[in-house]
Amino acid sequence: MFNLADAIEVPHGGNLGEAAVRYGIPRENWIDLSTGINPHGYPVPPIDPQAWIRLPDDDDDLEAIAAAHYGAPRALAVAGTQAAIRMLPAVLPKGHIGVGRLTYGEYAPAFERAGFQVERFVTSPFADLHAQASFVLDPARELPEDLLHLILVNPNNPGAERYTPDQVMQWREQLRARGGTLIVDEAFVESMPELSVANRVNDEGLIVLRSIGKFFGLAGARVGFVLGCARIDRAMRYLRGPWSVSGPARGVVRTALLDTDWQAQTRANLAASGARLAELLARFHPAVSHTPLFSWVRDAQAARWQDKLARHGIWVRRFDAIAGFRFGLPADEAAWARLEAALNVVKAEMGI
Repeated sequence: MFNLADAIEVPHGGNLGEAAVRYGIPRENWIDLSTGINPHGYPVPPIDPQAWIRLPDDDDDLEAIAAAHYGAPRALAVAGTQAAIRMLPAVLPKGHIGVGRLTYGEYAPAFERAGFQVERFVTSPFADLHAQASFVLDPARELPEDLLHLILVNPNNPGAERYTPDQVMQWREQLRARGGTLIVDEAFVESMPELSVANRVNDEGLIVLRSIGKFFGLAGARVGFVLGCARIDRAMRYLRGPWSVSGPARGVVRTALLDTDWQAQTRANLAASGARLAELLARFHPAVSHTPLFSWVRDAQAARWQDKLARHGIWVRRFDAIAGFRFGLPADEAAWARLEAALNVVKAEMGI
């Protein structure tokens, strides 16, 4: 039986209300950079009023459109990646599963609750912290012999590590030979499509999760997709049940997935904005890595940075598993200017 006393609340970005109360600054005066969501999301078209009245049509063409978009044989629509994470332990055999020490925080508790032995790893850029992990994930090394499953966020959130499809598939082959599975979370890969392995999910041993929230800026729609072999698709479909994605959300996401012109322009815009953010932060800190949607700064004084930036009305996400903080993209030139000005003041205050 689930024991509420044992529940662990996983912190996330987007908690601007908490920051507003803590620092006494009204919400409208903040620049929220605490998530990696595209601040210029897909322009939502008018929604058919009947979409609010009818039950969602699980048999529409949304999943076929998603499968074609991802180059996968099939796609299962779910209420965001979070819903898939809660279901995944039920479709995999129990055993040791590798989860990054610095990665999306919902995976470890979901599998621990289900009775899996979670082995925390660090990636090779953080190999100096090997004593704080079960193993170092490195393409040049074999996976630990007792590892049955592995969760890989590619590109990683928040550390921005990335792996080529060939590197990813090497890990998949090692796990498949043991009867295990590689789960690849591609929530941020839409802006870096060359990293995706979505087109390789037809066989056992590989599950890919895709998100609509980050690149398309539709986090509020709560839509994601599970890509896997036929057996996994059937099992997850049964666990998901009917009507998990609302009718209005289905219509908006369908339109966004078909709008290839918007996608191409957005990839170019995000690449430029992501590089601009990384270049700006590099003027204030030597340890910056980035994707088109966010930058990560490793720093033992991350809590001080977050606090001082917050006093200027700029909210960033702090991480403690490996000390550092993440910046999302400013939405406009005024926000860019405020961020740069605040960084200049904080740098002076911290004596850097």
